Amino acid sequence: MNQNKHNPRRQFLKSTAAAAIGAAALTIPAQAKAKPAKKEPFIRKNATILLQGDSITDAGRNRKRGDIANDPRHLGTGYAFNIAARLLSDRPNDNLKFFNRGNSGWKVPQLADSWDRNCIAIKPDVLSIMIGVNDYWHTVAFGRKFKGTVKTYERDYRALLKRTVKELPGIKLLICEPYALRCGKHVNDSWFPTFDQYRAVSKKMADEFGALFVPFQSMFEKASKDTPLDFWARDGIHPSGPGAQLMALEWLKVVNAG
Repeated sequence: MNQNKHNPRRQFLKSTAAAAIGAAALTIPAQAKAKPAKKEPFIRKNATILLQGDSITDAGRNRKRGDIANDPRHLGTGYAFNIAARLLSDRPNDNLKFFNRGNSGWKVPQLADSWDRNCIAIKPDVLSIMIGVNDYWHTVAFGRKFKGTVKTYERDYRALLKRTVKELPGIKLLICEPYALRCGKHVNDSWFPTFDQYRAVSKKMADEFGALFVPFQSMFEKASKDTPLDFWARDGIHPSGPGAQLMALEWLKVVNAG
């Protein structure tokens, strides 16, 4: 005899369980099809992007045209130009505005002295800074005139970034690693390991201020496994055309991942 016919409570429980399983079966596919929220790009539409630094960023830019966004002569011939050209061609309708205010020979103190006109007044949404090679190099080449140390580099860099985020709340930062390649007339083994400490400070600043970090030194070292270092930067510091393009691609990779 089928006892379920005479046990309404047991039959009710079985029916309820079956209904729950059926409901779950209908719900799971709907959840599986749900799309994750779209991630906001690091560089949004209508953004103003400022690239700051020394001669590597400067790259022969025309200062007389410095107030003209996206002007190719103002952007120079280096990685800054290559970054702007790529993003403007990829996103022609996004109204992106690029400015290059790199200056040959500058160190962190010179950046700080000009920061009102060369950063704050521009009000960038995204700020990329590459500074540090001169902060070390000039202690070697011009030691009598410049007595900087890795400690003063870190102190001054931190002060500059604190000022920046205070005066430009919401700004997005990229810290680019200073690099030096063991080739050419300027860089040799005597630079190391001291120069590595300046590189470490740039990474420390990126971590402290929640910035994206662009690892140019390791990028060039990886590229040199198949190609001589002087192909990328003949004097060990200033990139060649291919070197500047490699830097731009690395910068864009970091931005797209961020």
